[in-house]
Amino acid sequence: MREGRGSPEICRLPLKVPERSIDRLFSSLDDAMGTAYRSGGSTPDGFDCSGLVSYLYKQNFRMLLPRTAGEQALLGPLVEKKELRPGDLLFFSIGGGRIDHVGISIGKNSFAHAARRGVMVSSLTESYYLRHYVCAARIITPD
Repeated sequence: MREGRGSPEICRLPLKVPERSIDRLFSSLDDAMGTAYRSGGSTPDGFDCSGLVSYLYKQNFRMLLPRTAGEQALLGPLVEKKELRPGDLLFFSIGGGRIDHVGISIGKNSFAHAARRGVMVSSLTESYYLRHYVCAARIITPD
């Protein structure tokens, strides 16, 4: 769903966005680096993983995303790992059995996410994330 003037509108995903909006997303991610982890957090006072994604996509693309990683995984078309682009959402099952973690691809097998140590960048090639990786979805694409 996308906020517009007046009522929100439902848009087909992936949403086409100007390249400069994607650039702003990564500037916003840089600004968020190091922000403390807070369970249920969705503001610059503290983020959890899905709260970070929801906040950044609302700020940069006016998109209203579902609140949990599991719900966010239902959005947009799935993307093969070898086809990842910056801005794609990466989903993980850390607790086992369900999707419970999300990050944003920033390119070169790296992704930004809110972990217990705060907002940080990790590598998708780390054995921990390889073991827990489930899928990726594309909800934005450049015009």
